[in-house]
Amino acid sequence: MTKMVIFQRGPMDSAATLRSTSSRPIAGPSAGRPGQPDASVTALVRPVGHPLGHLDLLESLAVFIIREVAAESERPVLLFSGGKDSAVLLHLAAKAFKPGGIPFPVLHVDTGHNFPEVLAYRDAQVDAEGARLLVAKVQDSIDQGRVADPGPIASRNRLQTTTLLDAINANSFDAAFGGARRDEDKARAKERVLSFRDSFGQWDPKRQRPELWQLYQGSVRPGEHLRAFPLSDWTELDIWQYIRREQIVLPAIYYAHSRRVIQRDGMLLAESQWVTPQGIEVVEEATVRYRTVGDATLTGAVRSEAATADDIIRELATSRISERGATRGDDRFSETAMEDRKREGYF
Repeated sequence: MTKMVIFQRGPMDSAATLRSTSSRPIAGPSAGRPGQPDASVTALVRPVGHPLGHLDLLESLAVFIIREVAAESERPVLLFSGGKDSAVLLHLAAKAFKPGGIPFPVLHVDTGHNFPEVLAYRDAQVDAEGARLLVAKVQDSIDQGRVADPGPIASRNRLQTTTLLDAINANSFDAAFGGARRDEDKARAKERVLSFRDSFGQWDPKRQRPELWQLYQGSVRPGEHLRAFPLSDWTELDIWQYIRREQIVLPAIYYAHSRRVIQRDGMLLAESQWVTPQGIEVVEEATVRYRTVGDATLTGAVRSEAATADDIIRELATSRISERGATRGDDRFSETAMEDRKREGYF
């Protein structure tokens, strides 16, 4: 008689169960006991009642990375822009250390050209998590002669690098958590979870450490520091699904709203004190939302009616371009714009 064994896999293929079509009893102490099922391989495998979903796995790894870096570092800091990725990162950091508080400060590099909704959100959210907020201002770097003043309406995005490195050195931070994801840009796609920076804060992609089997080595020499990216394996869709599940509050500009915008270089820039019509440009009232948050002079909106996280998730399911590629003017200067800035010490 031929005995057939069928393998049944759970939703995540993480817990395989065996079911035999043969009813032949198995010899042994347990065979033939009244009221007791026949002993078999199936009795040794306990099916998973609630298998982990992909968001649970992403969350678990991110929390593990945050705890590992915090344990190995002397003075870590969390970089916070007020955007959706840093909001998720702050939420994960709070989860990682509950019931205690976040054991390191939160640092925002303020260009001075921020959306007012984002600044209000930053203060409220950091306060809600009970964290200590540090603000490093690009204007201070300009006043101190550390960087040249680009003018009242020019972008200050690239100037953030000097301000960030000065803040890291002034506070002797040896690790900085960031919300970068590999799907955002090809330069970030080749960056490791732990990205090491030399004493000048520079990144050399050829001198990064291997991370086999999710084993991380976070020690640094005096003067050096590392950037840790717990969201490396997340996608924009993952971020929004997690925001929906965890009910994370975001700045209102991430959802559809009416705003006066100007069409420029293929982007919809919000009219502001730094962005005004030039030449034949006109201001129009449009229903838009933002996919990413950055310097207001270079961050474009997208036309959208998505007013809830569910709406945005449906919208992203058909998107074929990353949020940075679609709406960030600072990534359009050259094919290697992001990598060039990262080599200098950018986020």
